[in-house]
Amino acid sequence: MNITTTDDAQDRADMERLAAGHDAALNDLMERHATPVFHFLCRMVGKEDDANDLAQETFVRVFRARASFRTGEKFSTWLFTIAANLARNHIRWRSRHPNVSLEAETGETEQTLGSTLPANDPAPNEQALATERAEAVRMVVSKLPEDLREAIVLCEWEELSVAEAAVILETTPKAVESRLYRARQILRERLKSWL
Repeated sequence: MNITTTDDAQDRADMERLAAGHDAALNDLMERHATPVFHFLCRMVGKEDDANDLAQETFVRVFRARASFRTGEKFSTWLFTIAANLARNHIRWRSRHPNVSLEAETGETEQTLGSTLPANDPAPNEQALATERAEAVRMVVSKLPEDLREAIVLCEWEELSVAEAAVILETTPKAVESRLYRARQILRERLKSWL
């Protein structure tokens, strides 16, 4: 998720418009940020339906808090802070209210969360291996402690800087670096058969 200076300026302008009562500015913000927020939430909570609900709630919270946004701060950082807080709350709620599905999981989540394969159509065995590797990575990441999972998802998948992740996670850049280091050690250990 690379936000350019132009996008950041446009985000600030849209937030100013939204705070001034131009509700349509929310549509412009959603057009630019809905997909990255949804993908982030998918990686955090692991289910598309939950991620979709949380993404919608994220933008509801943006609308409700439109007057409190400080135009000096980066909108995408503020937005991902809201999304991360909602994901944390959802994960905590889900751990206290386990739900066992009677239906088998479909492969849709795997396709959404997985990496895109090259366009030169790899051999079926290579494609199967890549799918298995992506699933193994997703499974290990999903089992990481929450603080480590958040750091990996923000810095590796969402491509945020350590400083931006620190703001979102309400901690210091050093703490994020430490979490990334620990998460990478765990990933290396648990995925050594794939490396």
